[in-house]
Amino acid sequence: MLSPLVMACVLIVGVMIGSIGIGGVLQVPVLRVLGDIPIHSVIPACMLAYLVPGILGALVYHRHGSLNWPSALRVCSGAVPGALIGALLLPSAPATILELLVGLLILGSGVDALRKRPQSEDGQLGNTGYVAVGFFTGAVSALTGAGGPLTLVPLLVWYRVPVRIVVGLGQAIQIPISLMATAGNLRTGMVDLELALSLTVILSVGVVIGGWVAHKLPEQRLRRGVAVLLVIVGAGLLLRLMLPG
Repeated sequence: MLSPLVMACVLIVGVMIGSIGIGGVLQVPVLRVLGDIPIHSVIPACMLAYLVPGILGALVYHRHGSLNWPSALRVCSGAVPGALIGALLLPSAPATILELLVGLLILGSGVDALRKRPQSEDGQLGNTGYVAVGFFTGAVSALTGAGGPLTLVPLLVWYRVPVRIVVGLGQAIQIPISLMATAGNLRTGMVDLELALSLTVILSVGVVIGGWVAHKLPEQRLRRGVAVLLVIVGAGLLLRLMLPG
């Protein structure tokens, strides 16, 4: 049974995922530190718990006309083989170098987004570009355990895709990554279904609220909020690597 404090933090994470796409990176630390739940129970439960919120988030953004389905299908089609290859490479991948690259990617994208440059039109990446971004996102997610939006959002922000479309694609890419990770975890019996169900309910509520908030904020304010969070998360990841222990 999750404590009220942990449930409140998970709800905030859901709101962040639904509104700015990034928030799942905080989920594991919250459950591990505040909930005192073993890490081998936390990660598989989180991966399963992202499935329904991803579907709900995609539907919310679709309803508001902010989900570009052709682009979503491209990034998801790239994420599937990327996640498969990432899972195969996981045993031999140097975790520290991977985390360093992810931290630099997030920090650099946030700093770049704070600069005032015009946004591109969605679709400028082209079919191959979106598939490549999806492939990279799936591979990094499988290798690091990070949620899909943590990699997808900074990449598309870097390419100046409009923020609401970016966040909508971040909702969609959670679906194939969650399905693939959960399929593997179920085979090894590592999924705590009770914990996953609790997280699913709380996150789903948060994502729906966050999606509603995102479409009430002006585009420029939403973009700046995403940029600031990218800088904070990226700097935090790099700082963690620098500190001993």
